[in-house]
Amino acid sequence: MHKKTLLALAGLGLATATQAASPSLEDMWDLVQQQQAEITQLKSQLSATEQRVAQTEEKTEATFAAVEEVSAGPVAKLAEWAEKTSIGGYGEVHYNNLTSDNSDNSKDEFDLHRFVVYFGHQFNDDLRFYSELEVEHNVAGEGKNGEVEVEQAYIEWDYAQNHRAKAGVFLMPVGIINETHEPDAFYGVERNNVEKDILPATWWEGGTLFSGELGHGFSYDAGVHSGLFIDPTSSKWKIRDGRQKVSEAKGDDLAYTGRLKYTGVPGLELATTVQYQSDLWQGETFGGEEEVDATLWEAHAIYNRGPFGIRALYAHWDIDDAIEIFKAGADEQEGFYVEPSYKLTEKLGLFARYSEWDNQAGDSNDTEKQQYDVGVNYWLDEHVVLKADYMRQEVESGDELRGFNLGVGWSF
Repeated sequence: MHKKTLLALAGLGLATATQAASPSLEDMWDLVQQQQAEITQLKSQLSATEQRVAQTEEKTEATFAAVEEVSAGPVAKLAEWAEKTSIGGYGEVHYNNLTSDNSDNSKDEFDLHRFVVYFGHQFNDDLRFYSELEVEHNVAGEGKNGEVEVEQAYIEWDYAQNHRAKAGVFLMPVGIINETHEPDAFYGVERNNVEKDILPATWWEGGTLFSGELGHGFSYDAGVHSGLFIDPTSSKWKIRDGRQKVSEAKGDDLAYTGRLKYTGVPGLELATTVQYQSDLWQGETFGGEEEVDATLWEAHAIYNRGPFGIRALYAHWDIDDAIEIFKAGADEQEGFYVEPSYKLTEKLGLFARYSEWDNQAGDSNDTEKQQYDVGVNYWLDEHVVLKADYMRQEVESGDELRGFNLGVGWSF
């Protein structure tokens, strides 16, 4: 065959083979669509897989959260409750060694005089609860020396800025130690007799009390509450005997108390309290008399400057003097004391006190009592104190009580 003819035939075969091996545009478009469908399917499968993974992670996290809530819920609630709840207390143990011309008044004994526990709870920034449970003389019950008492149990509400109200059982806003009587806060093993026998500390009532700041160092308290009850035909006729302690207390006649206090000068406190009760007999009738009113006037001053301090207090009860069957002279009961002190160091302090009081000051009988105290406080800690003092008490009738007292006290 001619050479040129052979070459032409070979070129024709190569072109035909090339045309058979190369896809057409239509084939290429079909191939692209097929690949795109495969890619879309793969993306869909991947998206489903990712969704299932996300759902699994979400379920796992929810499971962990549920487990943590179940396990940590009570703990978290307890922590929140504990943060809003306060617990504290105080107590004091005494040793008294006293002798008297009248042997019945002599004393040589140890006594867990008080053991007190505080409980409080903050409901929110403006509302709180406070209580105080006390055991006196260690053992309480029938035929025992001690008592179990709830001295405070009240709700306090800040109803306005710098003004608040209490409702429940609370301490009377009167005197120096009635509201603040933790043993590390005052000198002497025993509380002073004027505030015990005349005011009478510790004194609490049930009702409502409004308190607040007036500005320029002035503050106020004003309350309506349960009152005293004295049966003049019984042997208990002193003001202290009239405390009902909010224990099924007679409420025929309420009492009204107001106090004004000034603390505008550093280290100084001046205060005066007035209380009025229109019927000390709480609706009872004695000796033909249906009502007998009683009015208390109290004023005190506290001043501390450096190591030097001084306290002074006067209190006077004026009871309707038309009562012939009342204890002679008991229509007036009054007393005062003055107590200078000096701190030799931050831990060691000395004090002296002169007290004078009379629960039958309404007549000329010699019923007045006088007492001299000197002693020392040593604070092992700011709230732990050791105490020792010597006292001599004289009665106008000639009886004398003298001796020493030792004590340890704490608060927290």
